Amino acid sequence: MTINVMIIDDSAVVRQVVSQILNSSDDIEVYDVANDPIFAFKKMQKQWPDVIILDIEMPRMDGITFLKKIMAERPTPVIICSSLAQKGTELSLSALASGAVDIITKPQIGLKGFLEQTGNEIKNIVRAAASANIYFNAQHKAHSLSAQSNQELVEPKLTSITLTTDSVIGIGSSTGGTIALETVLSALPPTCPGLVVVQHMPEKFTKAFADRLNSICDIEVIEASSGDRIIPGRALIAPGGKHLQVKLSGAQYITIVSEGPAVNRHCPSVDVLFKSLADNVKQNATGIIMTGMGNDGAKGLLAMRQAGCKTIAQNESSSVVFGMPKEAIKLGAAEQIVDLNDIAALVKY
Repeated sequence: MTINVMIIDDSAVVRQVVSQILNSSDDIEVYDVANDPIFAFKKMQKQWPDVIILDIEMPRMDGITFLKKIMAERPTPVIICSSLAQKGTELSLSALASGAVDIITKPQIGLKGFLEQTGNEIKNIVRAAASANIYFNAQHKAHSLSAQSNQELVEPKLTSITLTTDSVIGIGSSTGGTIALETVLSALPPTCPGLVVVQHMPEKFTKAFADRLNSICDIEVIEASSGDRIIPGRALIAPGGKHLQVKLSGAQYITIVSEGPAVNRHCPSVDVLFKSLADNVKQNATGIIMTGMGNDGAKGLLAMRQAGCKTIAQNESSSVVFGMPKEAIKLGAAEQIVDLNDIAALVKY
C-alpha cells in the first residue's frame, strides 16, 4: 500500500529535495506540495494525505495553527520540518505537544546536502508516521491539556542535597514519546524514586523539552549533566547527541553523560542507559520502554530483566508507534505490559 504524502513548506528546496527522496521509494508517493497551509488545505479537500510534512514558519498561516486545526478536525500524522535555531526548537516542541508525531530538523545552511544525507531516515520517519496511532495521540493530548488547565499553581520544586535514592527508574521512548513522558512524569509525586530518561530527540531540543516538563510537573525535570545525583522527585533527561549512563558513586547513584557512536542509529540510546542500569543498579532499578519506532532499548530491557530489575512495556493500544515496546516484548524483556495511563501508578513509590 502506497503512503500518500503532502509537503507544506515555503522553501522550494525542501519541497523539491524531500519529494525526490520520498518518491524514490516504492511504498511512498509525494502526491502534492504547497508553500503555505491555506493553499495546502484547498488541495487536501480533493485528496487527503496519509502523512503531512509541515514547516512551522510560513506566510498567511503558521504551522502550529494549521496543526491544531488538523488535529481538531481530522487527526492525521504530521511530521514537523523545523530549523535548528532556538526559536525553531521551541516551536517544534509546541508542535509535538499539539499532536505532531516527529521532527525532521533542517540546518540554516547546507540544506540540500543535509536532506540528501538523511534520506533513509526521512523515509523511515514517514513510514512510522503512517502507522502511528494518531487518534490516541490527539485524544490523549486533549485530555492532558484539559487536566493541566485545572491544576493550581504550585510552589517551586526544591530538592535537598541530603536526599538519596534506593531505586532508579529508567525510561526510554521515541516517536510519540513527548506526550507519553508528559503523561507519566506529570502524574508522579515529589516523593517518587529518581528517574533517568532517554527520549530520541535532536541536539538542542532536550534542554527546552526538560524545561517545559519541569514547568508542568510536580517533580523536578532537568537536562542531565555528568555527575548529577539521582534523587527522589527528580527526572534527568539525556541530552541530544550524547549517551546517558548511571553508576554508583559511594552511596549514591550519579549520571555519566558522554559522547560516543550511535547505538541502534541513536545517540542518546535507550540500550546504553538500560544496560548501565542492569550492570550498576541491578534489582534496584525499574526499566520502562514506551512508544517509538525501531528496536532501541529492547536488548537493554532484557538485560535489566535478567539482572533482576522490574521491567515494563507500554501496550500497543496506547502507543503512538508500537515498535520499541513490541521488540522488547518479542525478546521476553517485559515483565509487565500496561496502558500508558497505568505506568505512573506502578512506579511512584
